[in-house]
Amino acid sequence: MIKENYKKILKNINTLIFDVDGVLTNGDVLVTTNGEILRNMNTKDGFALKTAINSGFNVCIISGGNNLGVKKRLKDLGIENIILGTLDKLKDLNKLISKLKIKKENVMYMGDDIPDLNAMMSVGLACCPNDAVNEVRKIADYVSHLKGGDGAVRDIIEQILKIQGHWEF
Repeated sequence: MIKENYKKILKNINTLIFDVDGVLTNGDVLVTTNGEILRNMNTKDGFALKTAINSGFNVCIISGGNNLGVKKRLKDLGIENIILGTLDKLKDLNKLISKLKIKKENVMYMGDDIPDLNAMMSVGLACCPNDAVNEVRKIADYVSHLKGGDGAVRDIIEQILKIQGHWEF
């Protein structure tokens, strides 16, 4: 589902917030024999995240998961505002908005599951991957044609940057 006016909203977005599991990853976890939990992230999403940061966008993470490997990858991409292990994504969203001195209507949030709903409903542009749960898909302004961990992040970032003149390759 794509709401008719979502492209108009893209012009005013200055902050990109993403969940991790099911958005930056496909939601699967690989558990090694020694109990280490591994996740797979898409390098095209990584390129888009770096490009957004280099173009002056605030890029933030709010996730219920708390994995050291994920945190390292996000920091390596240049993301500074990383909130992991949260139980209340809306509360943490509001903290970020206050910290960054931004307006909710200028925020894009991409989530995929029930814990993302309240945060998604309070921002200017709510997005989700194609394989998000139905409750999230119903409230999303934009549903990517791509799945989580398979380019959905790149999809929305590229659209925002193109419409604002920052995707010039």
